[in-house]
Amino acid sequence: MHFEGIYTPVITPFKADYSIDYDAYAAQVQFLLESGVHGLMIGGTTGEYYVESHEERVELLKIARQVCGNNLQIIFGTGSIDPAASLKLAESAVKHEADVILVATPPYSLPTQQELAQHALSIDRAANLPIMLYNYPDRMGINMEAEFFDLISESANFCSIKESSGDINRLHMLMNDYPKIQVACGMDDQALEFFAWGAKSWVCAGSNFLPKEHIALYNACVLENDFAKGRRIMAAMMPLMSVLEQGGKFIQSVKHGVTLDGRFAGEVRKPLLGLSEQEKTAMAQVVKELKLNIADIVSEAK
Repeated sequence: MHFEGIYTPVITPFKADYSIDYDAYAAQVQFLLESGVHGLMIGGTTGEYYVESHEERVELLKIARQVCGNNLQIIFGTGSIDPAASLKLAESAVKHEADVILVATPPYSLPTQQELAQHALSIDRAANLPIMLYNYPDRMGINMEAEFFDLISESANFCSIKESSGDINRLHMLMNDYPKIQVACGMDDQALEFFAWGAKSWVCAGSNFLPKEHIALYNACVLENDFAKGRRIMAAMMPLMSVLEQGGKFIQSVKHGVTLDGRFAGEVRKPLLGLSEQEKTAMAQVVKELKLNIADIVSEAK
């Protein structure tokens, strides 16, 4: 399994009563399909999986597959605080035709590297699908370390990792010491650095509403090998990255970006709350300037 391009962790639109608006979700998936992204992640952090039931998460996978057919790679998240729930999700991934499963550290329990490896291998056995690991210590509590990678090396299904630690030394370690594991950028404000080190995929929440602009950075760095152009595009994206990665309201901002783009994104489920009017206005200005600046950069190159 090869991972190349822009992968969108799809939002989940919630109605005013916090139930899922499945029609709006299908419309969002259709938009992403038509926008040219290379794959979807269903049940990622941006999708608010942690406040969704097993049945809701599986229904989102089923709809995504129905909308996309075989035209997009679909990664299905198995993350849960309960390892038994992760196994059940892995089995559902097979049943409902996910291409890849996302395997994360169970949050809160703080497993050792050996315990984490046994957890990952048990999910692997339940699905026998290609696996993208998900390293996000700020949310999960621990890193996936060298001992973990060595212990899971017995299975070829572990073929990728979404690296979201924000620690650039992790990128160096992964690229140099574990070349068989494809590295996907999972920290939006470091995308340029990931591409410079040879990563070919980017799991980016902002592509929910700015797919063309995110694809432009991928094209410049990976397809064109034009890092001068890539730096200009990344510089134009940095105000958005500051909002998303340092603003403290990541999912809320992504959802408002979808709203600004004319589709229904709805509420965030508690404990999260929506953006203030001031934050919405600031977000709108950032998005407007970003679009104009990147359009200018792309048009100059033609």
